[in-house]
Amino acid sequence: MFDIYTIIFLALAILIFLKLRSVLGQRTGRERPPYDPYSARDAVRGATNDNVVRLPGRSADSTPVAAEPADAAERWKGIAEPGSSVANGLDAIAREDKSFNAKHFVSGARTAYEMIVLAYAQGDRRTLRNLLSRDVYEGFEAAIRERESKGETVESRFVAIEKSDITGAELRNRVAQITVRFVSQLISVTRDKAGNVIDGNPEKVADVTDVWTFARDLSSRDPNWKLVATEAGQ
Repeated sequence: MFDIYTIIFLALAILIFLKLRSVLGQRTGRERPPYDPYSARDAVRGATNDNVVRLPGRSADSTPVAAEPADAAERWKGIAEPGSSVANGLDAIAREDKSFNAKHFVSGARTAYEMIVLAYAQGDRRTLRNLLSRDVYEGFEAAIRERESKGETVESRFVAIEKSDITGAELRNRVAQITVRFVSQLISVTRDKAGNVIDGNPEKVADVTDVWTFARDLSSRDPNWKLVATEAGQ
């Protein structure tokens, strides 16, 4: 038989268990997974405004972001040297768009770069159409169409984006243009319709350098930047 002390201890144990359960919760198999930066990128693609990536030179909700330091030596620290053509171009853009933040822009450009490369490999025209200018889109779409006519497929996977440096910035008739040099590591392979590798290596990481230019009309209410020019870098 249980004595009175055993019953009391059992009751206390049950109370403690119920208290811990209410505080810590319990696993049900339906918990939200840990934060994944790539899932955040996919969420942007599935958002309103036809999955356009908002390069944060202006914030997505048009709320001004923190201003850059006023001191010329610190204003573009880590982005451009004081007095350089890049710094002068960024100054001109910032004067017209008070919410412009270069570091936020670079972060958004990195996201857009990865999305565009992967969308091109997958033949995802919808994503490309909303991230590229008309001329650039037509070039990408033509290459995809030719690839599809041959039954070829491309597989691409990012290993890392090692660098993303602003190499040019200017304002022309209220149209801001910023050029970014990306240095990345990528695994990419092209297969024919039989599945044979005709270009690239599925086991080899390739070093890739691209120089891309993004543009936005500062007189427009549209806060989005689009890719307007691409070239292979050295």
